[in-house]
Amino acid sequence: MAAKRIIFANQKGGVGKTTSVVNLGAYLAQMGKKVLLLDLDSQGNMTSAVSGDSRKPGAYEVIIGKCTAREAYQTTPVKNLYAIGGNINLAGLNVELVNELAREFFLKNALDSVDNEWDYIIADCPPSLGLVTINAMCWAQHVIIPMQCEYFAMEGLNLLMRTIGNVKKQLNPHLEVLGIVFTMYTTRTRLANDVVDDVSTYFSEQVFNTRIPRNVRLSEAPSHGLPINVYDASSAGAKSYESLAEEVLKRV
Repeated sequence: MAAKRIIFANQKGGVGKTTSVVNLGAYLAQMGKKVLLLDLDSQGNMTSAVSGDSRKPGAYEVIIGKCTAREAYQTTPVKNLYAIGGNINLAGLNVELVNELAREFFLKNALDSVDNEWDYIIADCPPSLGLVTINAMCWAQHVIIPMQCEYFAMEGLNLLMRTIGNVKKQLNPHLEVLGIVFTMYTTRTRLANDVVDDVSTYFSEQVFNTRIPRNVRLSEAPSHGLPINVYDASSAGAKSYESLAEEVLKRV
């Protein structure tokens, strides 16, 4: 049975993409699913958040055909959870691919051979709508959009939705928005609640019920190379990602 292919995408940085990829993947693995995480960001933050090694062959080498996906697998502190790391070489990939034939499908072609080995493959996209992100959209079935509760985040959401729609129409008819998840949420500010209300009005069926709170333990966990279910499973952040994993299981 083929893997469910999910990407976390938002061209705005600092919205919780990496934190969400790592912790959703960790909870799905804890629930017995075999999960592969894919780091497509040149900063490699997802890789270090699961104790990975960015010096080993990773997503860049897989995409350009320097190694196979299987050769790039790395273990993590969670049973059933594996990763393909990211490194600084990904920063130049947009330029390297620009003149290639079928440049939008390099990632899809590189991962097709391992599709049946996993229940879920979850990718962390860079904070841009460049060729790397477009490659991810051409490969994926589902997009999850992490969104911070700020005014400018709403402006970016329209552009992202338009890009997803264009990719679906022209390149990947199977691409769907699985949901929008609010991150770094706090009930104490009126703006946060206004943003949630506005987005929920326009995209009512696509908004996840789970909201990821601002949580110190979530911020600390990556510096220890651990997902939150290993670092502090009793924290509010851990409980929210466990809830999100349950929602994703139902939607997929």
